[in-house]
Amino acid sequence: MINYTPQNQLSLSLFKHPFQQELDRENRWIKLAELVPWDELANVYSRHLRNDTGRLSVDIRTVIAALIIKHKMNLDDRGTVEMIQENIYLQYFCGLREFTTKRVFEPSLFVDIRKRLGGKEFDQFNKLVIEKSEQIKPPQSRIKTRNKSAQQNKDDGSSELASNRGTLKVDATVADQEVNYPTDLGLLHTSREQLERIIDLLHIKSEDGDKPRDYRRVARKDYLNLAKKKRKSKKQIRKGVKSQLQYVARDLRFIDKLIKKPGRKHQLVRRDNDLLETIRKVYQQQKWMYDNRTHVCPDRIISLYQPHVRPIVRGKEGRNTEFGSKINVSEVNGFSWINTLSWNAFNEGGDLKNQVEDYKRTYGCYPKSLLADKIYLTRENRKYLKEKGIQIYGKPLGRPPKHNSETPAQKHYKKKQEAKRNHVEGKFGQGKRGYGLNNIKARLAETSESWIHAIFFVMNLTQLVELAKKYPEFFVPFFGYLKNALLNEIFAFFTYQKFKYAILG
Repeated sequence: MINYTPQNQLSLSLFKHPFQQELDRENRWIKLAELVPWDELANVYSRHLRNDTGRLSVDIRTVIAALIIKHKMNLDDRGTVEMIQENIYLQYFCGLREFTTKRVFEPSLFVDIRKRLGGKEFDQFNKLVIEKSEQIKPPQSRIKTRNKSAQQNKDDGSSELASNRGTLKVDATVADQEVNYPTDLGLLHTSREQLERIIDLLHIKSEDGDKPRDYRRVARKDYLNLAKKKRKSKKQIRKGVKSQLQYVARDLRFIDKLIKKPGRKHQLVRRDNDLLETIRKVYQQQKWMYDNRTHVCPDRIISLYQPHVRPIVRGKEGRNTEFGSKINVSEVNGFSWINTLSWNAFNEGGDLKNQVEDYKRTYGCYPKSLLADKIYLTRENRKYLKEKGIQIYGKPLGRPPKHNSETPAQKHYKKKQEAKRNHVEGKFGQGKRGYGLNNIKARLAETSESWIHAIFFVMNLTQLVELAKKYPEFFVPFFGYLKNALLNEIFAFFTYQKFKYAILG
């Protein structure tokens, strides 16, 4: 059953604690608690829960708040629960009514949370945060089109375009997984060790006699003699890979004989069965690459424990290949969200139209300008952008003209506009340096995707806090509690000067 504390039923004065001094209202967690649209987020989260059966769930606000704390402070699951247990401000942020020294929930619950929240849910979270940011901004700086004709076009679905506003910045990057650097020799060595463990589980001495000779000590010695060398020649590596392939093939034959015996296959748990199937695929890929003297094959597995991870060639200096999921990101005024997440490499230019249409669904109009790499600005995409009235600042296709008619001032302005694309690069740096976007520690594909989306959601909340500091006169905390359409209309149609004179005197 659903358990949730409504946003309007928790205030700072009602929070009980054993200390004499009141909580600081200027604390960052209290300010963030006033900004987060808790009720709307809880409504999205609770769609996966049932309110008629089952035991009472953990408070939804506590769950969402713990997720925010985890990624904002870049903690692991256990560290997050311990930090909440020790910090009174974090407990208020989590929606607790009084200070407690008990755990809010078990750290293992984070796995279920990540399985429950996927890309669709976090997209809705981000849209709620963006709507909140539009309320905080002064009316003249908002992107959403407010004229009647544009609203009618949006409701009727007509093809007439609303006035374009705002700048859309797009780029792609790789969210690196926490995996060992893959080598053919190391992958085969790990496969062999796991096969030896599975043989020990399947073999029954009373029924099968002596355990089959698998030369495990010799195989380990061969691997270590080569792995410890600082410089390895191609001939030595090829010879080492060949020997490990033979050891793995022998172990697979032993396992196949043991599994055919009645009741043996049921001795393995699901995790071991999945691992065995992964090792079979690894052996086939490594054998094929060895026979064809190549290091490339389709859907190449680089980790036994995360077989969904693929090598993605980026061609960057120092790191030619990255291992993780490739994400295509849109950024507008400091707020960013993921449009495409894939474990296989893809051409990000093919996703540009979806990014532009997603901008229109979010803000109610097409962007006035688009900033992107040249890989996005294909001939087809340029034609599409021109039809939508979207301006680009990339280099034109074809031969450069003999006589450039642009003035120095125009060239300087164009170069300055192109440089604004670095904002989305800054988001990647913020995510990788401050929030662990370059070290995703989840094991499953679905939980890794949830981890990545959660990082962008928390970065948007951080941007929301900065926006509230920039426009303090437009941020009133209790507006989130009052669902008053009249106030929204005042925010939309009054100019900044009139609103300031009418409200602030």
